[in-house]
Amino acid sequence: MPNKKIKKLMLPKQDRKIAGVAAAIANYFDIDVTLVRVAWVILLIPGIFPAVIAYFICWLIIPEEQSQSAK
Repeated sequence: MPNKKIKKLMLPKQDRKIAGVAAAIANYFDIDVTLVRVAWVILLIPGIFPAVIAYFICWLIIPEEQSQSAK
């Protein structure tokens, strides 16, 4: 059985625009961060409040990536 790298949902230190939530989701699912950012904008269309709350909750729940020296 080959060694599989365990994926972790972490807020990255780089590639952030606001809090890094979109970059964290893109890194976890191995997709382009632009697609995730466009998806967040589309979620804002029906109503700003639910999308902002979801973003804020993700920001609070997803742990921040540790620096290389802290590992």
